[in-house]
Amino acid sequence: MERKQMTTRLILILTLFTVSATVFAQGANPTVGSRLLPIPTTIETPRTLQATFRSIKQKADEKNTGGFRGSCPQVEVARTDSTFGAGSYTLQAGFAQGEILAASYDVPLEDFPIRIDLAEVMFATSNATQETTTHWSVYIWDGAPSTGTLVASYSSDDIILPHLVMPPGTSGMIISVSVDPTDPDQIYIYNDSGENKFTVGFGVDQHNNPGNPCQSSPPINSNAFPTTDISGLDFPNDNWINAIDGPWCVCGVGWFTFQQFPSLCTPSGDWVLRAAYTPVNCTVEPAACCLTNNSCLDLTPTECEALGGISQNPGTNCSSYVCGSGVGACCVESTGNCVDFDLNTCNIVGGIHMGEGTTCDSTTCFPVGACCLPDGACIGPVTPEDCVAVAGTFQGDGTSCSTTNCPQPIGACCGPDWCLDLTEADCSAVAGSWQGMDSLCVDPVICSVPCPEDLNGDGLIDVSDLLEIVGSWGSNDPALDLDGSGTVDTPDLLAVIAAWGVCG
Repeated sequence: MERKQMTTRLILILTLFTVSATVFAQGANPTVGSRLLPIPTTIETPRTLQATFRSIKQKADEKNTGGFRGSCPQVEVARTDSTFGAGSYTLQAGFAQGEILAASYDVPLEDFPIRIDLAEVMFATSNATQETTTHWSVYIWDGAPSTGTLVASYSSDDIILPHLVMPPGTSGMIISVSVDPTDPDQIYIYNDSGENKFTVGFGVDQHNNPGNPCQSSPPINSNAFPTTDISGLDFPNDNWINAIDGPWCVCGVGWFTFQQFPSLCTPSGDWVLRAAYTPVNCTVEPAACCLTNNSCLDLTPTECEALGGISQNPGTNCSSYVCGSGVGACCVESTGNCVDFDLNTCNIVGGIHMGEGTTCDSTTCFPVGACCLPDGACIGPVTPEDCVAVAGTFQGDGTSCSTTNCPQPIGACCGPDWCLDLTEADCSAVAGSWQGMDSLCVDPVICSVPCPEDLNGDGLIDVSDLLEIVGSWGSNDPALDLDGSGTVDTPDLLAVIAAWGVCG
């Protein structure tokens, strides 16, 4: 699949959810030929991580036909009724490394061309016994993935675009990818396919532990998987999967809609995936736009904003308007002062011009103050930019750590037979064991010990664990001697049978 080098600046938002549920296998067992192993899951408590990066851009021969973000109303599209918030989901634990999930969205002919603004998908883990790292990609097609044209693709590299990293336990993560609205390079769909639709897909390039594709499901306790909703399969012709090839892959190879996929392999719900686009042909009258180098272009306000310029009043044009002639706040870094100067004078004194029409009375040139860090510590005085760079929350100009009470992080506090979400200090005060910031008691395994009967560590207590006992019958292997008698024998076999099912 071709991937083009592009320069569009994107915004990646990873939204982390902790999960509370008794997780169990439903439907088909992970046997040969079973593509998707559904795991019912309940997700709660969203958390957000954000990164900005640069990646791909539109084809060099594509034409910009009009307005930028904001010229027309944005249209949100989804083939799922999920709100992407707290609620129940189905984790598709048989999704193999190298496969792609996708959904197609119809667009009225008169809306084309469109700009793609957003793509979001939910992944989840189930009783993971370790931190999982998933390499992933996002794809955008003009038309359907099987018949249309791949317009854009982005792959995580953990340098520019982070991999999907999820903690041990049961949790969910939304990958949210959007194009920076201020970037002049956007992603456009021109309906060259003639199908009046576009498709968004996400692929697993590398599982944390891929297992044996098609022969068995990837190990549930060491991987993250995509999710489907629980309300039924409402759009079988618009949900897609790109299935991998292999000697035991009986579901088929290549692109299938859920309608085409064998019923043995088809999920019972729609992918938890959504997108947003904006038509670009709405009419907005241009006005004079002053760019950072004082040049002037007649552009719509949103086109001007996308190029980093300042749009002047409606009715102005570059034939009569002189950019840089107006007076505004001028911040002089060498003295820390502010003077109302025109742009030319501000440049002469080495100041930073804050824009025509701004005033020193309403401008704080160089704010510094206290910064609260995620771990509850306070640093400062620092600038807002330096605070954001360390993932902190700026407390305002003139604030100080001596008078600022930063919120302390909450984490699961485990007692002998209880769990409470407390600060570390409160947990210590009640003689509990604090599990660290961002841990929560809704995680059903946060205070539990691993299942000793899960001898192969795959998250399931099943035939594989029985065979471990039988294979070492009569030995003194301490890992298999579950009752501590000194011999691997019948009581150990019965212990595995008694704990049969999903670990935890």
